[in-house]
Amino acid sequence: MTNTLFDALMAPHKGEARDFLILPDGSSLSYDDIHRLSGRLANLLTAQGVKPGDRVAVQVQKSPEALALYLATIRAGAVFLPLNTAYTPAEIAYFVGDAEPALVVCDPARAARRDDFLPDGGKLMTLDADGKGDLIEAAICHAEVQNPVPRRGDDLAAILYTSGTTGRSKGAMLSHDNLLSNARVLADAWRFTSEDVLLHALPIFHTHGLFVASNVLMLAGGAMIWLPKFDAAQVIELLPRATSMMGVPTFYTRLLDRPDFTGELVQKMRLFTSGSAPLLAETHRAFEDRTGHRILERYGMTETNMNTSNPYEGERRAGTVGFPLPGVALRITGEDGSLLPRGEIGQIEVRGDNVFQGYWRMPDKTAEDLAPDGWFRTGDLGMIDPDGYVVIVGRGKDLIISGGFNIYPKEVELLIDEMPGVLESAVIGVPHPDFGEGVVAVIARAEGAKPDPDAIIADLSDRLARFKQPKKVMIIDELPRNTMGKVQKAALRAEYAELFSGRDQTR
Repeated sequence: MTNTLFDALMAPHKGEARDFLILPDGSSLSYDDIHRLSGRLANLLTAQGVKPGDRVAVQVQKSPEALALYLATIRAGAVFLPLNTAYTPAEIAYFVGDAEPALVVCDPARAARRDDFLPDGGKLMTLDADGKGDLIEAAICHAEVQNPVPRRGDDLAAILYTSGTTGRSKGAMLSHDNLLSNARVLADAWRFTSEDVLLHALPIFHTHGLFVASNVLMLAGGAMIWLPKFDAAQVIELLPRATSMMGVPTFYTRLLDRPDFTGELVQKMRLFTSGSAPLLAETHRAFEDRTGHRILERYGMTETNMNTSNPYEGERRAGTVGFPLPGVALRITGEDGSLLPRGEIGQIEVRGDNVFQGYWRMPDKTAEDLAPDGWFRTGDLGMIDPDGYVVIVGRGKDLIISGGFNIYPKEVELLIDEMPGVLESAVIGVPHPDFGEGVVAVIARAEGAKPDPDAIIADLSDRLARFKQPKKVMIIDELPRNTMGKVQKAALRAEYAELFSGRDQTR
């Protein structure tokens, strides 16, 4: 019996001196360096009383040592629990209370407030952005040699908490097989090999940077240019050394804002992918015009990793997330659970080896979203177009019901985004005294532009049914986003909740 995930990702590279992590200062760490460090850390975890199945909660800045800690955790048979570095001590207290980790690892500066998030007797160790802290100091005293703890494919490897925008955060339980099956599919679908060098500027507390990017490259035996965060100038400097980059839409818009981002710069690149938030068709076109590369957009989520992808070879169609990945089944269902034909909007459901095991200590929520036959109700609304491409329309919670009519925000947003002076838009529903919900378009203006709200409403008057048209248009400088670049519609709904209060709005 083997340690399913660790043995697949790192065991084949034991003793290999070739580059694995290339750092911004030009130095590098080999596969063997990380293999040996993860061995020390795994032995340390065991010495700290971490047993197979125990959780190790980690809120640290991105570093090579942080990646080694992830590998050490699964190597020791434990369950890795990464936490967003932006979470406050009060938020961390919830996760620690819910997951009951055997060990918490945080930045030394955060450790000073341990009483705010750690119960009496809880174990805490530290690791900073430079890879220093008592975790590493203690690991040095342990041997590099460690026999990975045997794990079955259905044993848990990680718990990732969802953002909690639909209620209290839920811990998605991901098994060794969930993560490994998806990494294998993606490495093949996106043609990753040991010759690849991935420019890695994503955080590693999220499935995108940790499981999609890192797992795929380890499985393929490639190297990663390991950046602590996205910095456009730094990325432009390092792109000539890379063959691929995985990013969020903001990465690409920021690169396009710079005149020194040119087609010559990316001559060695073979692949750019985008996810975690929708990529505007305008960004697709501008990026292709500038570089000759068409960004590959895909669709995934915390509970499943990746579900669909535009093709590596073939048309990468803007506004879609491509086709279901090999081994992933996808269907569109109505409110009654019936299967809907192509072209009709409904809930996206997926099934496959990538689908999680359920929500940590939430059996009722698990039963609600994950059917006994394996179909997971994603909560995303979408359709399959006539050519088989999957189109994401929005989250179910973003559905607007005004005057008894269903309104899908994406349909309105696509029209507004084409208008002069509009950078991007977010369409939301807020309380309305007559209609239940009133449609509001919140628009981020393009630089130097002054969009006219009345003109925008007038332009939509003959393009959308009246009930879909915004009753109000708000112009702002920038839409609020979370750390992965997703527009925070919940924040917008809260901000404009009183917009129609006490007013006569009968449009």
